[in-house]
Amino acid sequence: MTVKAKKHLGQHFLNDKTVCQRIAKAMEDSGFDFKKVLEIGPGMGALTADLLQSDQFETHVMEIDTESVVYLKEYFEKLDGKIHENDFLNTDLKAIMGKEPFAIAGNFPYNISTQILFTVLDYRDQIPLIVGMFQKEVAERIAEPPGSKKYGITSVLLQAYYDIEYLFTVPPEVFTPVPKVDSGVIRLKRNTVKQLDCDEVLFKQIIKMAFNQRRKTLRNSLKAMLIERQIDHTLHEKLFARRPESLSVEEFIYITKLFTTV
Repeated sequence: MTVKAKKHLGQHFLNDKTVCQRIAKAMEDSGFDFKKVLEIGPGMGALTADLLQSDQFETHVMEIDTESVVYLKEYFEKLDGKIHENDFLNTDLKAIMGKEPFAIAGNFPYNISTQILFTVLDYRDQIPLIVGMFQKEVAERIAEPPGSKKYGITSVLLQAYYDIEYLFTVPPEVFTPVPKVDSGVIRLKRNTVKQLDCDEVLFKQIIKMAFNQRRKTLRNSLKAMLIERQIDHTLHEKLFARRPESLSVEEFIYITKLFTTV
């Protein structure tokens, strides 16, 4: 039995055993203590097979493709009772995985990969680790430090809570069907910050306003908010004269605190 990749689900099945082994090893070598891993979109179980070999954690999978679910049930006895036919983006993960820490793994569908990570943020205190495959451009953007055009909203919001490493690049020819782009594997490790030292809702608002006009300085992109809150930006002239891609997470936190002390 084989499973036909479905375009509307963004399925590209991984065929390279070495890549699967490297992802599984990146989970085991993370240094975090967790008892369960949830793989998103296992397809025909190429990565699942290597995750199941680990004695460090119990592997669960979440799959919405009915054909893939039938395949997994037939060929992976160890997944008995651990296959969840749910849409990850609309699932109460605590109901599925319990209240203990668990990790996330997967060759994520390109069309929802960023949404997957933003859903993870809602469970960030329960998910200490994510190792995933993304379109290379997206993976680089997520892991990118300040100072380049790749650094943006996604970079800042995720790096506020996770330390992110770009691990390796995966060529198109190891997938079926073959995608038109390279892929990249990244590892996100939860940092020690339980809660940002600022208003987190305002933090997100400021980041989005700044990067939505990324060619402008902060003085101009945040002008409406500066006027509304009667903040004298000249007291921090050098900071507000910069463009958003040059600012670190810590500097965005500092700016957020300036807007909440008036």
